[in-house]
Amino acid sequence: MREGRTGRHRGRCNHSDVKISLITGGAPHYEQGLVSGLAGQPLEVDVIGGDELEATPVMRLPQVHFKNLHGTQNPDSPLWLKFARVIRVYLRLIFYAARSKTEVIHIQWPYKFVFLDRTVLNLYYKALGKKIVFTAHNIDGDARDGTSSWSKRFSLRFLYKIVDHIIVHTDKMKNELVAGFGVRDAKISVIPHGVMSAVPESSLNGAGARKLLNIEPDLHVLLFFGLITPYKGLENLVEAVGRLREEGKKLKLLVVGRVKECPEYWEKVSGLIERLGLVKDVITELKRVPDESVEIYFKAADVLVLPYRSIFQSGVLFLTYRFGLPVIATDVGSFKEDIIRGKTGYVCRADDSADLAKTISEYYASDLFADLENKRREIRDYAFDRYSWTRIGEMTRKVYEQVLRE
Repeated sequence: MREGRTGRHRGRCNHSDVKISLITGGAPHYEQGLVSGLAGQPLEVDVIGGDELEATPVMRLPQVHFKNLHGTQNPDSPLWLKFARVIRVYLRLIFYAARSKTEVIHIQWPYKFVFLDRTVLNLYYKALGKKIVFTAHNIDGDARDGTSSWSKRFSLRFLYKIVDHIIVHTDKMKNELVAGFGVRDAKISVIPHGVMSAVPESSLNGAGARKLLNIEPDLHVLLFFGLITPYKGLENLVEAVGRLREEGKKLKLLVVGRVKECPEYWEKVSGLIERLGLVKDVITELKRVPDESVEIYFKAADVLVLPYRSIFQSGVLFLTYRFGLPVIATDVGSFKEDIIRGKTGYVCRADDSADLAKTISEYYASDLFADLENKRREIRDYAFDRYSWTRIGEMTRKVYEQVLRE
């Protein structure tokens, strides 16, 4: 039976009747980009998602079939309704996998019960004869967040063992999988993160964006964007701004993003802002920003700062490149691979506010900042060429072909 199925895969892997299922749920902008790249390949793609993705134009492309198995994800629903909704989604996934003729299930993120997703659900897919591809956007997010446990570590090892192939975004991530989890080299493919082209952009310019935020045109504006959580080292950026203000620099710091289940951490950061006398120098928007408003912050800023303590890859970097904004990041994860010094940004030491302040000063004295309007265009062109979804879709299709041949 197995030989017959393998033979069928081998005969079909280069034709458009190969069907894959993409299970989404964690990063809608990334997932829209990936689907757009896959839609240009000889594939039929079932996209498993919820209301947030269903309304997007890419889900109406000819080779894409959207399956709204997740439905609404309203966080304000009563607890009993949330629980009932989760159970319903798992039942839908189970029945979908049993009925679908899909040959490859490509998992982007676990759904809700991570242990169940990593173990039982994957065992079920394998029992149905499906091939499983998993994209490891983070090699071990629990270790990064300081929430690791025996059960989480076990389920993660089990996941990496049972899936047929693993996609990561950088060579450093691949090396971590091999060294930390014993995954075979041949089982891993490095496919870069794509530029976040799904985020809309209008004709708004920098001056107009600053006017909307009531920021004086002569100020230097730094942007911190994304979820606020301890591993991102926001307090080091606040300390760096304090140092620069003492030197007489005229700065404004934009802190934009939702506090991720760590109110005590934000209290620490906001207390630091007050102690350093930076209340008037910091603008905070502690919320999830609607897609149509994202460009305001990236166009008002001179540079994005990623003062992270730990990370493998950051989608915010590729959102920044989408708007042609330079980046200052700490030397963690794979930032050095994706940031070209003096061309797309600068890299400094991690957990070192003094070196961060020095690097910010270096940026404002550089040709990159002096010719920012033209450099923004160059950064955009570079990003849309190197991190294009067409290229990523082709690389991902080759992974599907590989697992169907094996």
